Amino acid sequence: MRRRVGRVAARRVQVAAAGAVTGAVLSAAMAFAMGHGTAGHRETTLASAANVGRERAEPAALRVLSISPGNSADPVTAADPVRVVFSAAPAPASPLPTLSPRVAGRWHTVGAALVFTPAAALPPATELTLRIPAGSAGVRSAAGAVLAMPATAVFQAGGWSTLRLEQLLAQLGYLPLTWSPDNDSGLPAAPDAGPVTVSYRQRRGAAGADGGFSWRGSYPSALTGLWRPGQPGVILTGALVAFQADHGLPMAGTITRRLWRALLRAVARGERDPHGYSYALADQARPETLTVWHDGHVVVRGLANTGTAVTPTVVGTFPVYLRNRFQVMRGLMPDGSPYADPVQFVSYFHGDYAVHSMNRPSFGWPQSLGCVELPLSVARQVWLYLSYGSLITVTG
Repeated sequence: MRRRVGRVAARRVQVAAAGAVTGAVLSAAMAFAMGHGTAGHRETTLASAANVGRERAEPAALRVLSISPGNSADPVTAADPVRVVFSAAPAPASPLPTLSPRVAGRWHTVGAALVFTPAAALPPATELTLRIPAGSAGVRSAAGAVLAMPATAVFQAGGWSTLRLEQLLAQLGYLPLTWSPDNDSGLPAAPDAGPVTVSYRQRRGAAGADGGFSWRGSYPSALTGLWRPGQPGVILTGALVAFQADHGLPMAGTITRRLWRALLRAVARGERDPHGYSYALADQARPETLTVWHDGHVVVRGLANTGTAVTPTVVGTFPVYLRNRFQVMRGLMPDGSPYADPVQFVSYFHGDYAVHSMNRPSFGWPQSLGCVELPLSVARQVWLYLSYGSLITVTG
């Protein structure tokens, strides 16, 4: 029996030399093998021990897998804490992430995550910057792996900002403007340029801090004069309607938590507006015309009819909220007689007011019952651009 063990041990020494197994691992594996099973089984056990030794010597790099609620507008409470999930469990004495400004609470480890529970729920619109240190002074795994790259998330607890909403909509092409962050803002300039954040840094009263908006192409003052960054307005409403239509949300043009989550997912996936940005201007100066801009360039311009003095067209700027390829419009004439007009390429923008085709011998002067009427050939072209949320301005 001793000779057999000796032969097995000799073979194991050869295996250890070929695999660069350390003397300590070899001794431990030999001791285990001498008390268990056959020579072949003991050799397999030794090889496994050598592999474990290599894994311990070279642990896999530590990575940050997710941060919450960094990509949402959810509140931070004891029931919904800050959670940083790593690719491996952090070491008990590992350096912790930091929150700026400082928040009362405590960090604890849950599996492969570091979780921060605040001592009290944070007030709405509290902006936090979460920093996760890396390198020799950073987070380490229980196996000794270091975090190679630091991570940062900026989020707004329990609220949202109009300006940040506009920035994200601009990145996806739902606004007629682009937004470019300052070099030190830490926010991505393009949907695929980095991590998505829900908040922004802004000095009080300084709309557009840490970045700037610029118009894409050329638009008339009837549109550009409506833009107020960081403030609600019809341009933002139209962009919200367009985004909601593209993502199966109610087209209310209002800001909700559901909208925020869908928007952040779209930014993370780089889901840009598939239609491009369109804007239409119905000018009631004679001859009356309708002009359509798409992505900053005029694409359609033709004669139009607006309402008569008895049935005037509503004046203002409104988003398209309903589209019909064909319908029969029914109602009463000013004298009380009924009408039923077949029309095509219908885009409703305010109540019963719509842009649509109409069979008339002439165009360019007031003769409709309030709608913006177009020749069929022009209406067909306009229809291609007036998607949901597209703004239509009717001048006075």
